[in-house]
Amino acid sequence: MAKLDSLEPVIVETVEGGIPIEQLGTTLMHEHVFVLSSEIQENNPQLWDEEAQIDSAVTRLTAAAERGVRTIVDLTVLGQGRYLPRIKKVAARVPLNIVVATGVYTYNDEPMYFAFRGPGRVFEGPDPMVELFVRDITEGIGDTGVKAAVLKCATETEDLPEGVERVLRATAQAHRVTGAPIQTHSNALVRNGLLQQKVFEEEGVDLSRVVIGHSGDTDDLGYLRELLDAGSFLGMDRFGMEFIAPVEQRVKTVAELVHAGYAEQLVLSHDCPCYLDYLTPDQRELVAPSWHYTHIHDDVLPALRHADVSDDAIHTMLVDNPRRFFSANAPY
Repeated sequence: MAKLDSLEPVIVETVEGGIPIEQLGTTLMHEHVFVLSSEIQENNPQLWDEEAQIDSAVTRLTAAAERGVRTIVDLTVLGQGRYLPRIKKVAARVPLNIVVATGVYTYNDEPMYFAFRGPGRVFEGPDPMVELFVRDITEGIGDTGVKAAVLKCATETEDLPEGVERVLRATAQAHRVTGAPIQTHSNALVRNGLLQQKVFEEEGVDLSRVVIGHSGDTDDLGYLRELLDAGSFLGMDRFGMEFIAPVEQRVKTVAELVHAGYAEQLVLSHDCPCYLDYLTPDQRELVAPSWHYTHIHDDVLPALRHADVSDDAIHTMLVDNPRRFFSANAPY
């Protein structure tokens, strides 16, 4: 990865290889292609038609590209059914870039694969979680040849379970070794982005290289400004998830933060999967009819403009900020 003071062009890894950072273009920073319960799907192939869902993903992502989207960041990691050979099939057929992540998604305990090995575990030694993340970034994920360009971790509760804290610290340590930036899942309704920042700071992370995800789920401007003033980007990245917060609230929150001078720290997205096996298609349509990759361009951007958010600010959130985020990729 290029250092910040290097004269070499900054390259961002995608499913189809590294690209100059200028080619990111309009970027949706927190999306998914498939979110699956892997053991259920693998042992019950009758539950879904994989090829049909690949075709559906191509249709959905192509619709986003037709609106001007040039890149999506697929933050599907271990615990969410990440499987790169399937993503490669999609990437080969869509006219946009797919950036992928490494990390562990858990609200409670680390996966059993890691439970007995590492610092403070039964078999003391280097943390295999860190080693795996670093390999995914520097060598590639498995034998796919695809390198992760970003780290992902999650916290959901007001407290910090031991397993989740371990994942956060492993994420921070892999970040410092590789320079790959960090995006998170947070629960803004319990203000736990502050917990994430605290752990990252303890691990020596520059908070300006972190996106605190799902921050748009709340309109608590005091909390959001506290995160922003500590230096992080905020993911206003669940447009379409109206069962958590309505679009009018989400738009108003973004507009108020832009008017307060924070446009350079906001990124926009949907947290949308092409296929999610947590819900049936009918259930998904019932609770989130606008949860798709074109919602921001079709509905949100006009609403932001109506709220006096300028086209320059929109360009900053969709183009400039993702580029700055991925530019800051020097190891410590």
